[in-house]
Amino acid sequence: MLRAAKNGSTTRLSRSIARPRPPKVPRLTIPHAQWSKSYATSSESSTGSPGLRMRVSTLFTILLGVGIAATSYGIYDFYATFTMWPKEVREDLRAGIKAKHQGELDLSERYLRRAWQTARELPITAFSQEPYLKLSGIAIVLAEVLESTNRPEQAYETYSTALALLRAAEAQPQTQLSGRERMRTVALAHKLGEMAEVYQREPEEVEHFLTFAVEEALRMLKDAGGVDVKGKQKAGAGEDATVMLAELEMPWWVRKVDVAAPLEALGRFYARENKPQYATTLYLQTVGLLMQPSPGEKEANVEDRCRAAQVMNNLSDIMSRGPPPSNIHNAEAWARKAQDVIEKTRTMSGARRNPEAMMLCEQTYAAVLFNLGALLEMSGQLEDAKKSFEETVAHSKKIGLRTGLMEARAALRRVERAQTRTGRESRSTT
Repeated sequence: MLRAAKNGSTTRLSRSIARPRPPKVPRLTIPHAQWSKSYATSSESSTGSPGLRMRVSTLFTILLGVGIAATSYGIYDFYATFTMWPKEVREDLRAGIKAKHQGELDLSERYLRRAWQTARELPITAFSQEPYLKLSGIAIVLAEVLESTNRPEQAYETYSTALALLRAAEAQPQTQLSGRERMRTVALAHKLGEMAEVYQREPEEVEHFLTFAVEEALRMLKDAGGVDVKGKQKAGAGEDATVMLAELEMPWWVRKVDVAAPLEALGRFYARENKPQYATTLYLQTVGLLMQPSPGEKEANVEDRCRAAQVMNNLSDIMSRGPPPSNIHNAEAWARKAQDVIEKTRTMSGARRNPEAMMLCEQTYAAVLFNLGALLEMSGQLEDAKKSFEETVAHSKKIGLRTGLMEARAALRRVERAQTRTGRESRSTT
């Protein structure tokens, strides 16, 4: 199912990155510390009904998608950790990150660009343990500053260069990247795939990076041991690796979200490209991985459950596009599954301790209620659809979700008009 990554270390920009084009549907981007979530509405449906669907599209931010060095050497704790960097780059790196945190981005760029140039001129042995993790960390921070100053093309090139360095090192027989360095290649490829999508690059470019990210994650986990043979997945060119990710024991240096992020992103890509079979398989893998309890735990944690509910909602959207009449039944089943997961998550002991994750759950809950209403409307159950839209209105008010409120009110008006029309037709026939 997964296509082999194309040859070559990276795809470089041959033209300027265009600014993102306005979406064709109303859209709300909801800021979040770890996942950015957007609620979109669409009048399309596989049955031709006028029902709107609210879809939660999961986009990992740079913190998770690229791992910024916070997951490696704590680059942001610069006062405590800079002694582990070569002295040739230490001062520029410290000054660049300090300026970044103070909002002086132009000054930060000058320092970080000089640190990045110096770092690439040093022998790799100057970085001691896990050198490519440190080297790519400088590039990541520089690229983040470039993104913040609205220079996506330069940021893209910087991320690409960092990925190329890692892949070139991995190709050398005498070099063995650590697990965390390989995880960095996954994160960088994922980031590049997301940028290629946002800035309207060719679909092949998006697929290239996201496919590489997924396949490299599978290869890395396979090499770490514990791969269970289940279904057919292509983990690399000419290499069959059958993997059920939910049954893998993750190495200590891999978080579930590190693998789930590119899986979900590639699934989302295939959903947009009208390849529902590919998207469904990737979404199912993502849900299974996120819902699998960590070793020693009885249930997945609050954050992972909320993320899984988002993906379940996306699965519902995919299912609704299938052939009738099973499409509505399958879509409703996944929407109700997402609803059940969120309702149970609310009762968990960790819910109060993680308000950010619970906000994600509550926003997803509004989308799920809306989707259920749309599905019920599409199947002609207007009274039940009206009730679901009313619940969406009440919940959106409760959490301050303006777009959910507006869309649900519009849907209510539509359903009420349909009920009035149906009533008139019924009276005319009698």
